Amino acid sequence: MALNKVTVDDLNVLGKRVLVRVDFNVPLKDGVITDDNRIKAALPTINKLIADGGKVILCSHLGKPKNGPEDKFSLAPAAARLQELLGKTVVFANDDEVVGENAKKAVENMQNGDVVLLQNTRFRKEETKNLEPFSAELASLADIFVMDAFGSAHRAHCSTAGVTDHIKTTAVGYLMQKEIDYLGNAVETPVRPFVAILGGAKVADKLNVISNLIEKCDTLIIGGGMAYTFLKAKGYEIGTSLVDNEKIDYCREMIEKAEKAGKQLLLPIDTTITADFPTPIDAEIEVSVVPSNQIPADMMGLDIGTKTAELFANAVKTAKTVVWNGPMGVFENPILAKGTIAVAKALAETDATTIIGGGDSAAAVIQLGFADKMSHISTGGGASLEYLEGKVLPGIDVIADKN
Repeated sequence: MALNKVTVDDLNVLGKRVLVRVDFNVPLKDGVITDDNRIKAALPTINKLIADGGKVILCSHLGKPKNGPEDKFSLAPAAARLQELLGKTVVFANDDEVVGENAKKAVENMQNGDVVLLQNTRFRKEETKNLEPFSAELASLADIFVMDAFGSAHRAHCSTAGVTDHIKTTAVGYLMQKEIDYLGNAVETPVRPFVAILGGAKVADKLNVISNLIEKCDTLIIGGGMAYTFLKAKGYEIGTSLVDNEKIDYCREMIEKAEKAGKQLLLPIDTTITADFPTPIDAEIEVSVVPSNQIPADMMGLDIGTKTAELFANAVKTAKTVVWNGPMGVFENPILAKGTIAVAKALAETDATTIIGGGDSAAAVIQLGFADKMSHISTGGGASLEYLEGKVLPGIDVIADKN
């Protein structure tokens, strides 16, 4: 099921207007970008199209504006940062209706190699519902559509899918191609042994991922808050730890599924416990480590224990492919980050292909300084999860296949 999509390398963009869906959904504090990784990740595709003489029209969403246009969700800071990174003028078409007079004029005046950034696509109510006339309006600006926003590929929106009803020449950008190569192929055609590590708080968020990965991988490791529902499914007392009582039977089924399939399912054998969740999240707290089946009634587990960290690290050592999605504990607290650090370190030290699913695990790896040791860090949280579930992502599906 390896995907073979048309890429920007297959296009002739000279003199053509190219609409590129990028992911500039960057965190802002008081109008200042606090992390510009997503903008930097889009640069290879943008630079390629500039170098090839295309007229580059960028569109993206930012945040979740509920009531139409709002200043705090404007893409103006992204335009300014992109201009700095490219070292050339980026014209920001500031239209509340996104495809308004400013955008039309800016596109009309473009020379080959120019760059225009449209206003936040979610300023239009139609965007998230994939409704006309917004798709047609976006498409009217361009001759070619390039999808390079993996973080939004799991959504069928006007700017990720709808535009392709009107623009017939389509391709994926370099960022999308990398995600397809790593995430898609890691799961569909992995070099074995293939180890998958799942963490994070909720079992409910990862139901289908767990089921799909048991079928695909050789070893499935479960840590983080979701592990306690599995431990309860095994009949352990878990104190006041996070639990999803409605999913206990499901966890039991998954334990049986792994057994039947001859797959190794690793759960924490010890856990780091404390009396209360830290407030603020990085507050200093007293912790101790106990076996997973000996959590006191008035204590909660907030990280894997030292023996578990060793067990998980050893499982990674023999792997050829590792996919990791979700931290092992409350990694925002230095005292409760040890499990996540141990796993990140094990991945950094292995020769295996290491793929970090987006969201919190990507944040953890970057924050802990292991980013350059990983083969690939996904730029999509929800999108990478749905990809790991084996779902077809609309934003990839609509792009032309190579003949």
